[in-house]
This record gives sequence, C-alpha cells and structure tokens, in this order.
Amino acid sequence: MHIAILTFDAFNDLDSLVAFGMLNRIALLGDADWRVRIASPTPEVASMNGLRIHAHEDLSRIGEADAVLVGSGMKTRQVADNPEIMRQLQRIDPARQLVAAQCSGTYLLGRLGILNGVPACTDLTSQPWVVASGVQVVNQPFTARGNVATAGGCLASHYLAAWLIARLRGVAAAREVLHYFAPVGEKDACVERALGHVLPCLAPEAAAA
Repeated sequence: MHIAILTFDAFNDLDSLVAFGMLNRIALLGDADWRVRIASPTPEVASMNGLRIHAHEDLSRIGEADAVLVGSGMKTRQVADNPEIMRQLQRIDPARQLVAAQCSGTYLLGRLGILNGVPACTDLTSQPWVVASGVQVVNQPFTARGNVATAGGCLASHYLAAWLIARLRGVAAAREVLHYFAPVGEKDACVERALGHVLPCLAPEAAAA
C-alpha cells in the first residue's frame, strides 16, 4: 500500500507531519506492505517555519500511489500557477485512488477539477480564495464523498489519517491508531469524536467493519 503525502515549499508542518506520523503507525504494527512517502517537486523542501525535510520521492510516482494526501502551505497558490507541477498533479485520479486534502490543499483539488461540485473543507485563511475558485466550502472540520476527503484546520489532520486508514485497513485499525495518539485521560472521547466525523462518510459495509 503506497500513500503519497504531497508536500511543497513553505508547507504547513502539522498538516504533512501529523498525517505522516499517524499513517506510519500501521507500518510500525508490522504491515510490511504499508509505505508512506513524502512526495515533493524538489529533493528538499522547507516548511513555513523553516524546518527542512528530504522528500522520499518526486511527483512522477503519484499516479502509482493507492492514496494521495495533498498538504497545505503558504505557497499553494504559486503551486497552482506552476504549469509543470500542475501537469504532474493531473496524475491524481479519484476513480482509482483515495484522494485527501488538508486546508489549502483543497484549492489544488479544485483547480484540478477533482471536486466537481463536491462540498469541501478548508481552513479559514484559505477559504476566501478557495470559494473564489468555485469550490463549495462547508463549515466543518472534515467531509468525504466517495474516494475524496477534505479537512479544514491544522488539528483536523487526524480525521484525514483516520479516514485513509479506515478505507485501506478497516475501522478497527483506524480506532487503534487514533487511540495510540490521543491524549492520556481523553483517549476514548477523542477516538469517538474522530470516528463520529469519519464513520458517516464511509460506505455502510466499511463503517461496520
């Protein structure tokens, strides 16, 4: 299972790295087929706070991924105006991949035509220009329809991670990962709150798994 987290220059540390840490929990539990990769247009990218990380892969392989998570950042509109990057992002195909976006990453999905009228979430800073691009924004932290999910707000990252895990490895695995990362003394409440957002967006058979 190959999950690509698209991470661009001036990326939001929380959006990419929280998802990276939570999704990798499946590999740490012994799933040797589970691979989570930071995918970027350059070998190294710097976060909005100056943290520099090395990408695992470039954008040429995103069409091979089982799931793609589009992170956000301060230069998302510049990314959307870069013809070469957008050409590579056209490999994303929700007909055969799970596709998720965090905050301003929703703008990229809209520009790629992936949302096509599907209600989506984004953060409050990005919302005006996401709306201006023709995306219908809903005032909630997470939503999903079919193979496409979006989240709004940095601390909504765990909703996307839980949705991806539930779709790819089942609700029990998502519950375990959420429980592991939730604060001590609040674990059950945090797990149920997260699943309360995610489960209604799953097919009935998946939600019951």
